[in-house]
Amino acid sequence: MYRGMDVLSALQFSRSDIEYLINLAEELRRRVESGERLELARGRILFTAFFEPSTRTRLSFQFAMAKLGGLTIDLGPEEATSMAKGESPEDTLRTVDSYNPDLIVVRHREPGFAARAAQICRAPVINAGDGYNEHPTQALLDVYTIWRVFGRVEGTRVGLMGDLKYGRTISSLSYALSNFRDVEIHYISPRELQPREEVLKILDQRRVKYELHEKLDEVIEKLDVLYVTRLQKERMKPEEYERLKGSYIVNYDYLKKFKHIPIIMHPLPRVWELTTDVDALPQAMYFEQAKNGLYIRMALIKAILSV
Repeated sequence: MYRGMDVLSALQFSRSDIEYLINLAEELRRRVESGERLELARGRILFTAFFEPSTRTRLSFQFAMAKLGGLTIDLGPEEATSMAKGESPEDTLRTVDSYNPDLIVVRHREPGFAARAAQICRAPVINAGDGYNEHPTQALLDVYTIWRVFGRVEGTRVGLMGDLKYGRTISSLSYALSNFRDVEIHYISPRELQPREEVLKILDQRRVKYELHEKLDEVIEKLDVLYVTRLQKERMKPEEYERLKGSYIVNYDYLKKFKHIPIIMHPLPRVWELTTDVDALPQAMYFEQAKNGLYIRMALIKAILSV
């Protein structure tokens, strides 16, 4: 089912799909870490088009293609393209698609843009984030990280904390976790930033147990995972951001008050919500989480290209 597939939503993935990609990621990881030079994607071209800033997603896709033996061509900053002259992103993608890339990875600030790109392009399209909507490959690496720590995903208690309204990682991770038995999701946020109704509706349909909290203290010692996210400043009105800035902070002194500290994850970048002194804790998994993104994206590229 993977060959030539567009990846637009985490809802596309079943439990067996996710487990297949995790197992493939582990196989590729062993080969890369043993020093093997892979040529699986030799002669194939990945095109990356990021109309919104990115560090980890963009670079991990590019590194993933390189480690598979393929080539990446990047669109570059908007000011270096004809979009600076007024060209639409759609026309840019139509043009590049005519050059026959094997795979296109796209990020855009508009919800639903990746689906529109998939309609325009002959090449398979991977959604690397479409506004507040979704970020399906982030969900894959998040679930992969949980699996690597615990050896399972089912039965885990996951706390999702921060900007649950505008954060696209929250919706995609919720959808991915909903595939696994006995998972509990605890949403922790100020009232104004609780999860969007369409996300909770899908969890209700899938009979996933979840709870809403305003304070981390209420639930932290129950959690296996605490997944912290930043305020999405770029999607908020300035006055909304200023009002909510600093409304939740996780730091070393706070965590050490508790007998049990869950593993700490974060999709990064962090700003003020997760302080650097937490990095010293063995439960801090966010940089390992980012590393895991390389291998799960290698697996996804390999599956889509069928190489």
